[in-house]
Amino acid sequence: SRNEDNPLACDLLVIDETSMVDVPLMNALTKAVPEHAALLLVGDVDQLPSVGPGQVLADIIASGAIPVARLTEVFRQAAESRIVVNAHRINAGKMPEPAARGADSDFHLIEIDEPEPAMATLIEVVTKRIPARFGLDPVRDVQVLTPMQRGVLGARNLNHELQAVLNPNPAISVERFGWRFSPGDRVMESQNDYDREVFNGDLGTVVRIDEDEGAVIVDFDGREVVYPYGELDTLVPAYATTIHKSQGSEYPAVVIPLAMQHWTMLARNLLYTGVTRGKRLVVLLGQRKALGIAVRGGNTKPRWTKLRAWLGHADPVEAS
Repeated sequence: SRNEDNPLACDLLVIDETSMVDVPLMNALTKAVPEHAALLLVGDVDQLPSVGPGQVLADIIASGAIPVARLTEVFRQAAESRIVVNAHRINAGKMPEPAARGADSDFHLIEIDEPEPAMATLIEVVTKRIPARFGLDPVRDVQVLTPMQRGVLGARNLNHELQAVLNPNPAISVERFGWRFSPGDRVMESQNDYDREVFNGDLGTVVRIDEDEGAVIVDFDGREVVYPYGELDTLVPAYATTIHKSQGSEYPAVVIPLAMQHWTMLARNLLYTGVTRGKRLVVLLGQRKALGIAVRGGNTKPRWTKLRAWLGHADPVEAS
């Protein structure tokens, strides 16, 4: 509804998480910015690029056509966080440094040999070790982030396994579209639903099931949303989710399994994005070989785009 003929009513437009913006969206956005307004883009170019085409933020920065401010200094308080230090190490192509055994740290690395036995370790970490040591609730505070949907350590299987442990014997449940939904389940909306005002990536908790109405009621940040049984296809359990789905979100604690079965997704920007989702705690549960491939750049896929060259021919804007 907004374009050059009906521009946004603003003097300054600030876009956060700009690395997630693709070419069609940025094209529509810039057309809707009024001539007199300023545009400020904020984002982390080292995270995963947009799901849609292009690498808009990277191209804008690389073009040299507009002034860029980079935050590069790790201040003393942040430097005390192993999450911050190891995120910088990963970004620089260096292996993350685990905490000394038994030491207090917000970053822990647990080496695994094979994915199948690692499942038991992951469940123990989520349900017992983290709650006991850090006082975090395994359902509300801990998010498992994985590179893929498929496989033993993929989001789909992890959700089934974690649900069976964290919400084992519900008094009432409903099964639809391959999932079980019960009160207490952590769930995620997987599409933009403008009628219910819930959007792709929004996390909620199943509060009750209305058998008379045939509906599941989910609490999203204090607001109850009703899902009739036949409309549960966009709702999925969210004990585990993919790193792609987590981009733009933060969690008190994240647990990241990384194995050779994730081969096609092992990339530095994927690992960096996953690690930087954790606010208070990051536990990396990985095969050393898989971790090494990701840190070295692994299967980072280049994106071919003309935007950088086109912007580079523009007259540079002087920084005020």
